[in-house]
Amino acid sequence: MTIELRTVSADDWRVWRPVRLAALTDAPGAFGSRLQEWADASDDRWRERLSIPGAIDILAVDVDGNTPVGMATGIPCTDAASRAELISMWVDPAVRSRGVASALITAIARWAASTGATTLVLSVMPDNVAARRTYERNGFVVSDEPGDLLPSGRRELVMLRDLSPERTERD
Repeated sequence: MTIELRTVSADDWRVWRPVRLAALTDAPGAFGSRLQEWADASDDRWRERLSIPGAIDILAVDVDGNTPVGMATGIPCTDAASRAELISMWVDPAVRSRGVASALITAIARWAASTGATTLVLSVMPDNVAARRTYERNGFVVSDEPGDLLPSGRRELVMLRDLSPERTERD
């Protein structure tokens, strides 16, 4: 399997849509959005999702079958210029443990560093152990910052990755 990372824009919403819907189907509790909110979304809503100012949206594509197998988005943090955020991270279960997540994370980290961010932040559900381990293998550490409050009363975990040149160039 050969993976290629492709940056997508609002014009690519038809390619992004099935990947995002697959993510929401596969891991309904891992995202702030729900499948029901997106399943019948208008074309304009999909274009808007891929038009976040200053953001980057990346698809991981298996070039052998020209099939998207993962996605991730990097967005600038509006409350801290020194930070960028990794959101909408997902890898198809059929290709997990093959380096796709690491490739996506590295691409988002490099993008974030290129914008001047010194820290990459993400939120993960507290019981998503596999995702947390993936993030830890890619240089993230659990922060003491409180994450968003969940309906259960628990909070999302906030994880941080240093984007210093020494750290980012190693990847």
